[in-house]
Amino acid sequence: MQIVRSSGPASPSFGIRPVRFVLGIIACVGIALTLFSLLFGFRSIPTNSVGVKLRFGALSGIEDPGLTYVIPYVDELVIVPTQRLLKLEFGFSSPGATNPYQHDREGQDTETMITGDLNTALVPWVVQYRITDPKMYLFGVREPEQTLRDLSESVMREVIGDRTVDEVLTIGRHDIETASLKRLAELCSDYKLGLQIQQVQLATVRPPAVVQAAFNEVNQAQQEKQTAINQAWAVYNDAVPNASGRAKERLKQAEAYAFNRVNQAKGDAEKFTLLLTEYRKAPDVTRRRIYLEQMQTILPSLQKKVIVDDSLKNILQTLPLTNPESTPSTR
Repeated sequence: MQIVRSSGPASPSFGIRPVRFVLGIIACVGIALTLFSLLFGFRSIPTNSVGVKLRFGALSGIEDPGLTYVIPYVDELVIVPTQRLLKLEFGFSSPGATNPYQHDREGQDTETMITGDLNTALVPWVVQYRITDPKMYLFGVREPEQTLRDLSESVMREVIGDRTVDEVLTIGRHDIETASLKRLAELCSDYKLGLQIQQVQLATVRPPAVVQAAFNEVNQAQQEKQTAINQAWAVYNDAVPNASGRAKERLKQAEAYAFNRVNQAKGDAEKFTLLLTEYRKAPDVTRRRIYLEQMQTILPSLQKKVIVDDSLKNILQTLPLTNPESTPSTR
């Protein structure tokens, strides 16, 4: 007897195997992704920066310096150097800069400016700034550094345009830096860039090369003029105090002489008054005393003395004539 098997549907066990295989693959991929996220999801934030975490492009949080975790393919960590002093350079370039906005773009001529008196000057400068608000820095304005460059150039041209070329090249340096810093800080606050301007510093300001020789001659003439003025003031400061000192010395001498003469006159007058009083009391005695005092003063100054007694009448009175130059006193 021949047994004939009917051709019915296949066994269910043969259809379950592909499903299990697919599920196994999905499980392996999930496990691999989990291990990958566990191994490669950690990020390190430097000490001078903060980490801005973005989840699907939206702000998720701000992480402090240290180790943090991000979900691969979901989160993005943007490092923002909030504690670093950044700078933008205009008119020159320092080698080794890591900030792509630090230098002028190729073909730009930012240092050539027109002053208020329609002269041309080459004005290179540096803007130093910090990032103070990471959220505003990333989401407030597109390309904040480029915006800051444009604002800096606009402010500097405005400030330079209000001053003469002599002020720009010589005495107006500090005033230009102060005015530019104040104006640029106001614009950054108005534009909400999340940046704080620390300093605006001018580099070597110079005239264009085609007029450099003429400016050098003008500067040399101004220096010679200032030197002559300083020398004149030196002579003035030396002569005027000396003359004033001599005048005061003469004045003091005259005052001292006048004081001495007045006091001497007063003393003589008082002496004469006292002598007159005594003379009125005893005229003869006072007259003889005066005579004797005067003789006491005169006789010591005589070199040779001859005293003749008036009471001798019979003796011939002679004087020695050996020395004709000296005439003896007789009485």
